Amino acid sequence: MWPWGHLAVAYLCYSIARHRLRDRPPRALPVIALAIGSQFPDLIDKPFAWSLELLPGGRTLTHSVFVAALLLPSVYLAASRFDRPDAGVAFAVGHVSHLLADVPPNAILTADASQLTFLVWPLLPPPPYESVDGILAGFLRYSMGWYEWAQLGLAFVALLVWYRDGRPGLGYVRRSVTILTRKAA
Repeated sequence: MWPWGHLAVAYLCYSIARHRLRDRPPRALPVIALAIGSQFPDLIDKPFAWSLELLPGGRTLTHSVFVAALLLPSVYLAASRFDRPDAGVAFAVGHVSHLLADVPPNAILTADASQLTFLVWPLLPPPPYESVDGILAGFLRYSMGWYEWAQLGLAFVALLVWYRDGRPGLGYVRRSVTILTRKAA
């Protein structure tokens, strides 16, 4: 799944949960943590596999439930220590939704468990897929099939929901960029 697909799935899950459990839209800092969590597995695994060749595939180390079992409580505890437990929960929602969204649709439709081995790496090898020569090459290699178009549509829906939710996180990012720009000048 592409980055915008992961972000869309994570945001929609988190927004729906927030509205149902708290009867209000997501807040800024948790949405930023959610966005980071939704990209985190690929930010680690893809460069280490595709560019540095330190991992056997782009869905291994941080795509494993074993790493998630250690990482997510640690992130939650750190966020709680700074009195931001919602950010820890949001990161976890982003991370877990990433892992679930990486399950190929054909694995679900055909009940092909061999496509799920990345979830228990290193106990089982990751599913085979074509290797690429770096991240940019991987991005350029894959075409826009029905699955990619579906992700783009999902991203559009998530963007509409985010807008309806009051664009949480946008002001926070703008203020941070302004502060950094002033310091650099």
